Amino acid sequence: MIRASKALIVFFTLCCAANLVWAQHSFDLTNVPALKNYQDSLVSITDSMYNATNDQDRFAANAQFIKTMVAALKTNASFNFPFDSLKKVTVLKSPDNALRLISWYVPTDEGSYRFFGTIQMATKDGKLSMFPLIDGTDKIQDVNGVTDNKNWYGARYYQIIPVKFGQQPYYVLMGWKGHNAKTSKKVIEILSFDRTGQPVFGKGVFDGLKGSNPKNRVVFEYNKLNSMTLTMDKSVNMIVFDHLAPFTPDLEGNFEFYASDLSFDAYRIAGGRLKLVENVELKNEPNAMDDFYADPKDKNNKAPKKL
Repeated sequence: MIRASKALIVFFTLCCAANLVWAQHSFDLTNVPALKNYQDSLVSITDSMYNATNDQDRFAANAQFIKTMVAALKTNASFNFPFDSLKKVTVLKSPDNALRLISWYVPTDEGSYRFFGTIQMATKDGKLSMFPLIDGTDKIQDVNGVTDNKNWYGARYYQIIPVKFGQQPYYVLMGWKGHNAKTSKKVIEILSFDRTGQPVFGKGVFDGLKGSNPKNRVVFEYNKLNSMTLTMDKSVNMIVFDHLAPFTPDLEGNFEFYASDLSFDAYRIAGGRLKLVENVELKNEPNAMDDFYADPKDKNNKAPKKL
């Protein structure tokens, strides 16, 4: 994983330098051709990265991807360019248009995943600010701990919900985290910013059952061959997710044998907090994100099925 570490250092250095770049807040059409050229290059690099057969080639391509992406983001008005041709990279803009999260992963030979990303901010005066996301999962001993962008509990985010309450708004993020050859993970993360404007991950806003302590983030782990619903359901205005349970009672705590029991729980956003609601009545609809996250290294892998 030496090459992965070098890539992280390069990403952090380039993104810090990009903080000094000035960009127009409105979209500058004159830069569209240049941004499209960058996008074409990024698509080609990601194809090479995910088709690579070993970690060395995979992370070498990822380092090239990082350099090219940072160069693209330094282009004036890049904040409004969608990069929608990057199918293996999520570019997620917040509904309030204040920021966007760019995140992706690199699979490893051992069946785990390394996550990469950045927070791109849009400021009122037009100055473009970016915060690199450095995956610190291996060093995080307490998954409930509050971290920063340099010690990030990495994930590929696919949904963002702004929560405006008081003077310190925050964002609820939902993401796929992967894990290893036997289990997958999903996460509900909280992104906020401290008084100096630095990003903070984790916030004690998750209220469980009566008598339980609030959580800073919620992590789900389940059998890799199964899928899991985790999404904002506008019909009930709640974050809805499958209730995970072991196949048999004696397997409790062994997440390799966890899957949906066909019931749903949810978090209702109220008063700036996320309150647990059990046994929500919903129809279990397929989640396209689950199909997308079949192991990219296995050419014979099919979309995961529920057991």
